[in-house]
Amino acid sequence: MLGFRPALLALCFLSLALGALALAPAARCQEAPAGPLRPKPGVAPDKIPALDAKHAIKSEVTEVVAPVAVRDASGEIVMNLKKDNFHVFDNGVEQPIQHFDLGGDPLSVVLVVETSSHIEPMLPAIRKTGIIFTQTVMALTSEAAVIGFDDDVTLLQSFTTDSDTVQAVVNALPEGGSGSHVYDAMARGISILAKRAAVRRRILVVVGEAQDTGSENKLGGVLQQAHLANVTIYSIGLSTAMADLRAKPEQYEAPQLGPPGTFPIPTPNGQPPTPELESQMQGNIDLLAAAAWLLKTGMNAVGPNSLEIASRATGGMHVNTKKDRSFQKAMDEIGGELHAEYTLGYRPPGDEPSGYHEIKITVDRPGVTLRARPGYYIPPPPA
Repeated sequence: MLGFRPALLALCFLSLALGALALAPAARCQEAPAGPLRPKPGVAPDKIPALDAKHAIKSEVTEVVAPVAVRDASGEIVMNLKKDNFHVFDNGVEQPIQHFDLGGDPLSVVLVVETSSHIEPMLPAIRKTGIIFTQTVMALTSEAAVIGFDDDVTLLQSFTTDSDTVQAVVNALPEGGSGSHVYDAMARGISILAKRAAVRRRILVVVGEAQDTGSENKLGGVLQQAHLANVTIYSIGLSTAMADLRAKPEQYEAPQLGPPGTFPIPTPNGQPPTPELESQMQGNIDLLAAAAWLLKTGMNAVGPNSLEIASRATGGMHVNTKKDRSFQKAMDEIGGELHAEYTLGYRPPGDEPSGYHEIKITVDRPGVTLRARPGYYIPPPPA
């Protein structure tokens, strides 16, 4: 979705009108990166500023673009559908599809990786995903940047098309502090993706635990920014319980809150904190409803589902890993899907109100399932 500031846009139009008198009118009105809401032909929007925790992008709707992944009953990607097989509904009203494509677009990808001391037992396996990321996610036409996060957020590698450089950075991921500012890291990734060229799709791949500790950004605000900048979030969830179980005993001693052998802070239903319990807890939430609520309110998620909610909210994939060998498999699956998605675009009705708009996409093919972003967000006009 594109962000336009009315005052700046008006200035661009004025500069074009006075082009005969200006020495370099084009310098005043530069083309901004395309979001899910594309500009009208012949209209040059003002440049989008970087996103941060305190500034939101303002936008006007001209075209909504939604990537769609379709799989058959066995989980295999379906790649032989046509435009006429799809139906798009905006707030319940079917819209004509005006843009249709299948894969092939170059990608701008930001890999966001947790490097906190809490997941130190899993870092060696995470580092080994570097070669899978460069081969299947970047492939031959993508550029990538790498961000690490713990109790701080660090840009480890700016955008490059050199896969060897990216792989070397991932192979050498450092161990950091004990915090996990995942929302701040996601916001940082979105801010640099918003500046990439219009011909590239914008992808955020997050590898980390779902729990956030101390970010200035809220998940709902991050998802709003992702929608406005046309960023699809893919995520690989690291199991907090698995990290605890695999930690070396000498690295951490829990504070004694009660008599020896007692557990004064019980888990739900008194069960032990195992990876299986964690998975069950995550399965009891309507994630699409949670995503819609976060987009509407800009608030934070409650519970261990934030990464999966972020992926659902933007139409991306979430993979929850339990064993080291599944990290590489998860990255490979994400890469395969990224290069086999359909892209649908339509022009919504005029005079769109601000707030959350629901998108529903169906396909005329029995026995298949699809995944797409559940809606899009339009911020309120400036006060």
